[in-house]
Amino acid sequence: MGDVPLLGALPDDVLRDLWRASVPKAVAAGQVLRHEGDPAARLLLLLDGHVAATATSGSGRVVRFGEWAAPCALDKIAVIDGGGHTATLTALTPCVVRSLPRERFLDLVDDESSVRRHVLRVLAGSAREKQERLARTATLPAGARVAVWLLERTAALPGGGPVPLPGGTQQALAELLGVTRVTVNRALSRLRRDGLIDVRRHAVTVLAPELLELRVHEAGAGVR
Repeated sequence: MGDVPLLGALPDDVLRDLWRASVPKAVAAGQVLRHEGDPAARLLLLLDGHVAATATSGSGRVVRFGEWAAPCALDKIAVIDGGGHTATLTALTPCVVRSLPRERFLDLVDDESSVRRHVLRVLAGSAREKQERLARTATLPAGARVAVWLLERTAALPGGGPVPLPGGTQQALAELLGVTRVTVNRALSRLRRDGLIDVRRHAVTVLAPELLELRVHEAGAGVR
């Protein structure tokens, strides 16, 4: 449990107390851990596996917020504000989780400065990410959004790739970017045809990052 970043700075005796206060569960791939809108009465600590967060818009479109790999704490904000879960959490692989009562987590936020700092960083990062995503959605064509996502993920990977598709599918990438699967497929096909990327079944390799970035700048200039 000490490997979870939220809890990493806590002393061993506190970690032991949290372990005793939490409930373990093994989750099969494809199983829903929490549904959007469910009461956030317990903090989920993901100790092993990968989880995706999705929500359904008013028009019925599924929007994917992202994927999380263990070790991490899931949907901390919903647990803090006492509202329902902001997304449906689904296991992409077999997972091991422990759930901590909300009251015990709030006590940690009140009593432990390291936990408070982590929560503040999460809040700030979430606000910044939403602002940046809104800016991209409002100003860039769908194809350019695909290119931006590829550049960001490539930069974050050792050696520059290949970039795994979220959930291993173009549909999941479309949900993440707020576009259709057909749009993603067309964008990837165009970039591959132009020699900028190589597309495999579940991953994409950026072959010419400078040219791909130039393509994004050109697309952005075209909407001003």
